[in-house]
Amino acid sequence: MSNRSRAKLGVVLGCCIMQANASVRSLRFELVNSDHTRLCTKKPLLTVNGQFPGPTIYARRGDLVTVDIINHSDQNITIHWHGVKMPRYPWSDGTDYVTQCPIQPGKNFTQRMILSDEEGTLWWHAHSDWSRNSVHGAIVILPPVRENYPFPKPHAHVPIIIGEWWNSKVERVFKEFITGGADPQESNAFLINGQPGDFYPCSKQDTYKLQVEYGKSYLIKLINGVMDTIMFFKIGNHNFTVVGTDGAYTKPLLTDYVAISPGQTLDLLLEANQPPSHYYMAARVYASGGEFVTIPATGIIEYVGNYTPPQSPLLPSLPEVNDSAASIGFTDQLKSLGNNVDVPKEVDETFFYTLTVNQSPCNKPSCLTSTRLLASVNNMTFLLPRNIDILTAYYKQINGVYTTDFPDFPPSSFNYAQGTPEKNERASGFGTAVRMLEYNTTVEVIFQGTNFGGGVEHPMHLHGYSFYVVGSGLGNFNKFRDPANYNLVDPPLMENIAVARNGWTAIRFKANNPGVWYMHCHFERHVSWGMEMVFIVKDGKLPHEKMLPPPPDMPRCGGEDSSPPLVFGDPHPTMGKREEAQ
Repeated sequence: MSNRSRAKLGVVLGCCIMQANASVRSLRFELVNSDHTRLCTKKPLLTVNGQFPGPTIYARRGDLVTVDIINHSDQNITIHWHGVKMPRYPWSDGTDYVTQCPIQPGKNFTQRMILSDEEGTLWWHAHSDWSRNSVHGAIVILPPVRENYPFPKPHAHVPIIIGEWWNSKVERVFKEFITGGADPQESNAFLINGQPGDFYPCSKQDTYKLQVEYGKSYLIKLINGVMDTIMFFKIGNHNFTVVGTDGAYTKPLLTDYVAISPGQTLDLLLEANQPPSHYYMAARVYASGGEFVTIPATGIIEYVGNYTPPQSPLLPSLPEVNDSAASIGFTDQLKSLGNNVDVPKEVDETFFYTLTVNQSPCNKPSCLTSTRLLASVNNMTFLLPRNIDILTAYYKQINGVYTTDFPDFPPSSFNYAQGTPEKNERASGFGTAVRMLEYNTTVEVIFQGTNFGGGVEHPMHLHGYSFYVVGSGLGNFNKFRDPANYNLVDPPLMENIAVARNGWTAIRFKANNPGVWYMHCHFERHVSWGMEMVFIVKDGKLPHEKMLPPPPDMPRCGGEDSSPPLVFGDPHPTMGKREEAQ
């Protein structure tokens, strides 16, 4: 891209998007394969600039951040700015075959991360196959220079990313998972800022350490970057105050632990007010089912000063691995900072989306059993396009790529939370279907977990928007009883919410960001199985309500077939209606 083109686009984005006194920040991300060792195992990882985790992006609310992404690796890649709304500019959302074709080896792409009202902690990660396992980093969004925090200014910001490590190459784990048709191989360790901590072999010398001074406060920017599990996090002998989640402030919540789902972020204000010593911070899995390593990942908080450190730091007592009440109980306490927030009081569209783990016959030699696991929303397993992205097809009015008939309700009604369907009813349909929304439509989505496969949590993430979490509960949603108990005063503003096992969650948002926006479960195994869908929000009538044009350096698919997670099964019947998509 020429400097002239870049400057021209910067002017367009600046006049249309950026706030007064905002800055333009420029970064360079080079995708490389670099060697890293954990648990006495050395292997190559796909990383940004050779760092694991990747570099932290610092910006202020309303800034424009340009990132030159150069792919020196041997893999296709996309980078998603998780939680950044990208107003009117889905071209840089970074979702493979939804908003762009991947950046191929040897190619580059300059993405524009357009910040609007986000403030606090977000993160960036790869959005292609399972490469986000090692391609990720924090986004720290500070207030504008002349504005204050809604809490005492912290002494320092401390990004803490909970991650995950396989001794095997993740690319191999992913391939075996897809071809075998069953759950993936469990990881060998969880990580805090890239390190497993003292309770894993060959790790003590590299344990992450945070030095603090007595009497000062530290804003921990906590990110759950693991692939498939909610995590508990706690610090020995310390409480902290939750002051934000997903790039928005919350009412202060004093607690001694948090539960954080994959994709979610939390801002935790830590007061260094305990006797100077060494204390463990610890992260351990929460899972209502499945096989996962249960050893906590640890880091150490070390007070500065003259004292005799303990032989071993104080380890916090974490909730039990299957303590669903602790997970749900924490999340239910989150509230927006203000009262009478702008949550839609009335809605134009209500969608009821069942979240299901399905089964399908598996007759290939690679299959581990006679059935393979799939996942669906309203019993539709989503198929990515093969050689074009949905956004380009929508913008250029290319027929035959997707249909516009994504179902608003499941095809049949049953006891979702407790029912066990017959084997022949456990299969899903296949499709590349979207839901079209008129500009400024007020939307309510009720996510309903189902008991297929025994039921499990589903952390649902919506690109391009934050939403208000207005209600949740266990069991089946009751449309006559449950809306009366919605919180329409101070519901939390989030973009990633964990739907409880065999439970439901209701969210509301206003569709005022035109573009193509992905919604999916943030458990990587579930999105690989097809638990996803797409909203297309049409342009409004006014100039500032219309999607901006694409940049000149959008990656091209090159005519080759993609390798989407799901390439098997008969097409959904609606695929025959592709000619009607535009």
